[in-house]
Amino acid sequence: MTSLTPFASPVARIPRWHMVLWAAIVVLGLVAGALSLAIPARAASDTVVVVDLDTIIHPIAERYLERALQRAADDGAVAVVIAIDTPGGLLSSTRKMVTHIFESPVPIIVYVSPSGARAASAGTFITAAGHIAAMAPGTNIGAASPISGDGSDIPDTLKEKIFEDTAAEIRAIAQRRGRPVEPLEATVLKAKAYTAQEALELGIIDEVAESISHLLQLVDGTAVRIQGLTGEEAVVLQTAGKALMEMNPGFFDRLLSLIADPNIAFLLISLGGLGIYLELLSPGSIFPGVFGLLALGLGFVALGNLPGNWVGAALILLAFGLAIAEANVDDLGVLGMMAFVSFVAGGVLLFGHFGTPAPLFPGISVSLQVLVPAAAVAGSASVALAIASKKGRRALKELSPTTTLLVGLGGVAATALDPRGTVRVHGETWTASAEGKARIRKGTAVEVVAEEGGFLTVRTAPEGESSQDQAEGTEENPAGEQNA
Repeated sequence: MTSLTPFASPVARIPRWHMVLWAAIVVLGLVAGALSLAIPARAASDTVVVVDLDTIIHPIAERYLERALQRAADDGAVAVVIAIDTPGGLLSSTRKMVTHIFESPVPIIVYVSPSGARAASAGTFITAAGHIAAMAPGTNIGAASPISGDGSDIPDTLKEKIFEDTAAEIRAIAQRRGRPVEPLEATVLKAKAYTAQEALELGIIDEVAESISHLLQLVDGTAVRIQGLTGEEAVVLQTAGKALMEMNPGFFDRLLSLIADPNIAFLLISLGGLGIYLELLSPGSIFPGVFGLLALGLGFVALGNLPGNWVGAALILLAFGLAIAEANVDDLGVLGMMAFVSFVAGGVLLFGHFGTPAPLFPGISVSLQVLVPAAAVAGSASVALAIASKKGRRALKELSPTTTLLVGLGGVAATALDPRGTVRVHGETWTASAEGKARIRKGTAVEVVAEEGGFLTVRTAPEGESSQDQAEGTEENPAGEQNA
């Protein structure tokens, strides 16, 4: 491997103990956050638990709903109200949520609220799965046709398969809850959407209510069938006048829901790459490296809970790798431009899809309002750091134009030099050129006459001189060529 001389870092050195302190603060902050998980108070037997589901339907939301329903069942709550407002989500997570609702021993009331909210796409399935389905005035439900993860049309053959599978899922839910099949199936096959009043008239929902308290008054005395120990059993809702208890997500639920956003995922991966870039540019700083690894970890978690494209993440990280290479070479521009293009392409492709689409998931992408400024800042910072690094190296050369770390040392030609090739000097392999454009055969003893960065100029060693590298080269290639 060709050795490279160290380059001057433009990043100011900070005392190591400061960096260690900052890293410890970050770690302690995460531990404190983990220990401060919001644990809801236990619900009394005359309490109705309210679970807010105002997010994209993804694995994070599915796990949160599962825990909330389990806690409500353990605490003996009278009922659970799922206040839903969602643009859609992953079909796999949707199916798991529907299963949790079907298996719940506590009556589930799904309520599309507040006014202006929607239960689109995946939200239609969840609403229809509730023992009671209700909507607030000014809300809508439907438009559950499968689309690709980037919002584009699905190829006909794949589209037919996904439509049939998704339509069968909504039919099964409708039959299980005694809701009209055709209007719900139309949300999948025809992308139909309904207002609250239209959904009520069609029988898709059971009630239109102004508020949760109003809803509990309306459904009081309604008989529903829940999952008991020996199968389904009928219960009569006793919800009028019951106390409401909101079941809030814990710290990590909030954190994961926050980062499960395409723009935040993009920024986390970008900041992670930048942190590692700064750490490599100034080894031993510690804090940039620790921050970079944490940001990358969170970014990858976010990407794993969204229908993201890992090629986009790889291109973003490649951009910082090219920026590091740019800071190590003297030909300013080429690698830097490649880094900029790679960064922008990574942001565009981060949520671009070329394989099996994610049905029911709303079209998502990195916003141009985030991508353009981030690319501009990252590009400007990389160029500034690369220029500062190059200036630092040039300043060192001006102070000491003749480097004598290797000049005068002997070695052996690892390959033929005609006039360029590689040599073994001081136990390392170096790129070298023969003095005066002479030709030096492989295995010939050489002497270093000049050194510039990671490039050496050598000549054939005076007769009788030898070196450890020559001995090593002879052992590795005892039949190697010798001087004429």
